[in-house]
Amino acid sequence: MPALARSRPMPNDAVKKSDTGLWGEKLAMEMLAGKGYKILGSRVQLDARDEIDIVARDGEALVFVEVKTRAAEIFGSPMSFVDRKKRHVLSRAATRYLKRKKFPAVNFRFDVVEVIGRMGDEAPTIRHIENAFNLDRIYYLP
Repeated sequence: MPALARSRPMPNDAVKKSDTGLWGEKLAMEMLAGKGYKILGSRVQLDARDEIDIVARDGEALVFVEVKTRAAEIFGSPMSFVDRKKRHVLSRAATRYLKRKKFPAVNFRFDVVEVIGRMGDEAPTIRHIENAFNLDRIYYLP
């Protein structure tokens, strides 16, 4: 008789990584709200593969925010992990968001918030990079 398949518990690293991401996003939303941004949504799931960390308004501009949380900058700044592939994915997600919400012509931009530290740190470093990158050319709206 074949052995039954066993499910493995989720490794502690995966749980910690998820918790760290949520912590970073919470700090980012607090910082943005403190700057006067209106938070419209967080962890906006557009389909199985596209998610926007934070959607906010900065005056008349709609802002799509990618949050990158790292314990340290040993392997580079968090912004350096928003590579060409990630910018492509974020552009696709933003375009889908705009179409789904049926926004008329609206000014929008992509910001990145870097959170450097560990949960429990009293003073993590938080940096806001406005207009961090442009919409990927293949997603230019008509």
